[in-house]
Amino acid sequence: MLVRGIISTPLPTSLRLTTPTPRPKNVVVSAQTPTSTTPIPTNYSISDQALESRGFVLRRTIDDLNLDHLNTVFVAVGFPKRDPQKIRLALENTDSLLWVEYKKTQRPVAFARATGDGVFNAIIWDVVVDPSFQGIGLGKAVMERLLEDLLSRGICNIALYSEPRVLGFYRPLGFVSDPDGIRGMVYSTKPKMKKK
Repeated sequence: MLVRGIISTPLPTSLRLTTPTPRPKNVVVSAQTPTSTTPIPTNYSISDQALESRGFVLRRTIDDLNLDHLNTVFVAVGFPKRDPQKIRLALENTDSLLWVEYKKTQRPVAFARATGDGVFNAIIWDVVVDPSFQGIGLGKAVMERLLEDLLSRGICNIALYSEPRVLGFYRPLGFVSDPDGIRGMVYSTKPKMKKK
């Protein structure tokens, strides 16, 4: 997962949602294993009304989501450009998603989604915030609501993949690296080095 970039144009103070905090630094594979006693977040760091008053709309479906505009955000944060048809197919097979539209431009500026079995496990993918809108709380707003949705359905194992430098973003949301010594593994198609 990736939430990165440099703010290319400072936002007007009226759009700032919170006092900017230092940029997060690290994450590899993170997971959260809530228990039945884990509270489901209900107080958001930024309310829906505060987002709306600053010109943002939270959306939970792919209706009105322009995939070319979403792809632009993916590329802006360092993801490779993706085939829009494959993005659509991925979104159609997504269990939960949230995105933030900036009303002034009618473009997505933050996005996250989760896939899983709908009962025990979910993996969060594609957490992105347009670099021009980073540092004002949109990533946290999307993640808080996505986590709430998954936890409210009783999903007890939530994982994500991320770049090492953004661990600081996910830790306050309840994610830990290698919980209880559990390590993640990823199938690799890279050629194996031959031993000499």
